[in-house]
Amino acid sequence: MTREEEAKVIRAVLDGNTNAFDDLVLEYQDRVYHITLKMTGNEEDAFDLSQETFLKAFRSLKSFRGEASFGTWLYRLASNLCIDFLRKKKRRGASSLVSLDEEETDGRPRELPDLRYEPQNELERKETREKLRAGLRKLPEEQRLILVLRDVEGLSYQQIGDVLQLELGTVKSRIYRARARLAALLTEEGNFFRDPSSEEMKRR
Repeated sequence: MTREEEAKVIRAVLDGNTNAFDDLVLEYQDRVYHITLKMTGNEEDAFDLSQETFLKAFRSLKSFRGEASFGTWLYRLASNLCIDFLRKKKRRGASSLVSLDEEETDGRPRELPDLRYEPQNELERKETREKLRAGLRKLPEEQRLILVLRDVEGLSYQQIGDVLQLELGTVKSRIYRARARLAALLTEEGNFFRDPSSEEMKRR
């Protein structure tokens, strides 16, 4: 759906055709669910947060100004809900688990700390994924989110800046720090990934 098509649907909803909102749900439900699932690691929590995201979007649609795409605005809502959910869960003393599988997302390559040295043996691959999950679980929610958006969802730096309302340079530096922190955590546990600084600094 193009931005022009989305704008027509949004105008229709605001004009009273609430059923038209279903078109936006169908367009974005899989991507929103994917983000919430990667952040929470729990299917039920992800489903609830996805539903909450669309409900909040529907109720707040009048505040959508179209400065960014509807998808960017929607991802921002989902991201904020996930951050709030994880903080509340942490306060309750529960731990959250980020689920990372080895599948590609819509054909887009992931950019998590260099996995060139990942063993080909299935058991060792499973152990590597478990260590990645453990490392991500130890990251602050904001760092976890920015890695999910960039390295799992494959959003561009500019898209992430729009979602999180950050300057482009800030996005790059936060991604670098999050990757460096994750690499340090993995190294501390015996997983030796390449320091992301060399490649990342080339991009800056």
